[in-house]
Amino acid sequence: MLVYAPGKLFLMGEYAVLDGGDAIVAAVNHGVFCQVQPGDNCTTPTGDTRFVDAALAAISAPTRNYRFGVWNPVDSPHKVGLGGSAAACVAAIAAGRLAQGQEIGDKDVATAIQVHQTVQGSGSGRDVMASYYGGVHRYSHTEKRPINTLQLSVIHSGKSAQTGPRVQQYRSLDERQAFLREAAMLVDLFEENPVEALEEYGRLVESIAQQAGFSYLTAAHERIRSLARMHGGAAKPSGAGGGDIAVALIPEQEARRAFIAACRSEDLFDLPVETSRGVHWELPNA
Repeated sequence: MLVYAPGKLFLMGEYAVLDGGDAIVAAVNHGVFCQVQPGDNCTTPTGDTRFVDAALAAISAPTRNYRFGVWNPVDSPHKVGLGGSAAACVAAIAAGRLAQGQEIGDKDVATAIQVHQTVQGSGSGRDVMASYYGGVHRYSHTEKRPINTLQLSVIHSGKSAQTGPRVQQYRSLDERQAFLREAAMLVDLFEENPVEALEEYGRLVESIAQQAGFSYLTAAHERIRSLARMHGGAAKPSGAGGGDIAVALIPEQEARRAFIAACRSEDLFDLPVETSRGVHWELPNA
C-alpha cells in the first residue's frame, strides 16, 4: 500500500494565522509518501522519525513496515518550504488507519494538527489541513471554503530560511491588532482581486516584520516581486519569508511565461508546482 500526502503553499494569511486569522493555502503535488508492508520498522530519508512516530502512536497504528519518502521531489539543493513535516503527519495517520482497516475521517485532521504542533512546538495547522483536504481553500480554525484562483507560479529565492525565530519575534510584538485587521481585509479581497491582495499582503507582512525586527524580503524576493509587477502581476514570499520560495500570480499566460523566463535569466528558478488533491492512496492490486 502507498499513501500520498501533498505539501502546501501559503498564498495569504501568514503570521495572522498564529493569532487565529484565516489563510488561503494550496495543496501542491510535492509531499510525502508512505509505503506500508508487513514487518516492524519505521524509516524516513533523513532518519528523523519524530513526526511520524508520534502520528502513528497517536492512533495506535498496528505494527508494520512504514517507509516514508519524498513524493515527487523538487530538484533543489535548498529546503523549499512546502510543508514536509505536516505532510508526513498526514501520511502517517492515513497509513496507520488504513493498516487497521479503518476509514479516515475529519477527526484525523485534528489529531494530525495536534501531533504536528506538539512535535514542532508551534504552528497554525493550516498546512496540515491543506495536506489532508487538497485543492485551494480558505481555512479558519474549524471551517474551509474552496477558492478559485489564477495559475500559480513558484520561484525559489536560492536561500533556505528558518521559520521558528521569525515566529518568535512576531509573537514578541505586544500590539498586533492593526495588523490582524488589515490581514483579514486582504484575505477577503483575494477572492475579488487576487493580484492586488497578494501584492498588498506582502507589503503588510514586510511592515510587521520591520516592527518585529526580523528579515522578510531577501534581495531575491525583492527582484521576484519587481519582475512580477513588470509582467502585470504580483509576488510575495510564501510562508515566513527570509528565503525559501515566492508565489506569483500573473494573469496573462504569455506574460506569465515571460516572467518565468526573466526569473531564470537571473538564476531565479521556477518550481514545477501544481495543485493537488488531498491525501490519497493506492491499495495492492487496485
